[in-house]
Amino acid sequence: MKEITFLGTGTSQGVPIIGCTCAVCQSTNPKDKRLRSSIWVKNKETHIIIDTGPDFRYQALRAQIPRVDGVLFTHAHKDHIAGLDDIRAYNHIQNESINLYADQLAQQTIKKEFEYAFNGYDYPGIPRLNLNTFINNQKIKINDLIIEPIQLLHYKLIVYGFRIHDFTYITDANYIAPEEFEKIKGTKILVLNALRREKHISHFSLDEAIEIAQKVNAEQTYFTHISHQLGLHDHVEQELPSNIFLAYDQLKIRL
Repeated sequence: MKEITFLGTGTSQGVPIIGCTCAVCQSTNPKDKRLRSSIWVKNKETHIIIDTGPDFRYQALRAQIPRVDGVLFTHAHKDHIAGLDDIRAYNHIQNESINLYADQLAQQTIKKEFEYAFNGYDYPGIPRLNLNTFINNQKIKINDLIIEPIQLLHYKLIVYGFRIHDFTYITDANYIAPEEFEKIKGTKILVLNALRREKHISHFSLDEAIEIAQKVNAEQTYFTHISHQLGLHDHVEQELPSNIFLAYDQLKIRL
């Protein structure tokens, strides 16, 4: 059995946004408190993280993540990589380097942002990281988990979603090519970004996300990477079709 934990479900600024006094940012409902988007996938043998945003340290403490066997990166925007340094705690716990999986473009930014971890000067305390390159149409194996990359567009930037058996995770996208959509078919649980109601240059809107979810027709779909502009969690969820839900921080799904 696999378990997916939503470590964060918010957009790049999180929710609440600093200084905002809108109803969502002022809400006392825990489901309206959203850290930057990330998930933890685990089974008995393997624990993987998808994206280490700036909230990763707190997310790992809150979820009590005991180990990390690999980190997958959808892309290298700051809200998806900024917490990478905190992986070094798992170097100490596991007494080993941690494997990272990213495409070549994302690796360029990761190496630049965390130059001290890759410059060859080894000194105590730096994260010990092994960069592994994946390419589209080539599956990734992390212990007993097989992961299939799904190439997407985030405006003009190539980003990746991932399919792990019957589970598919897509964030920060606004276009799925027909050949990539084929990789999603048959998914039982789909996670998809739905930023806000209004159309956006690089993210699916709520209506666009619903349209894709209904086309995939997964047993359950959960929307993530949600901004305060979408609305209050409880209000929005009442509007959704019966098999589509808003994800929220610390939600757990079992396959």
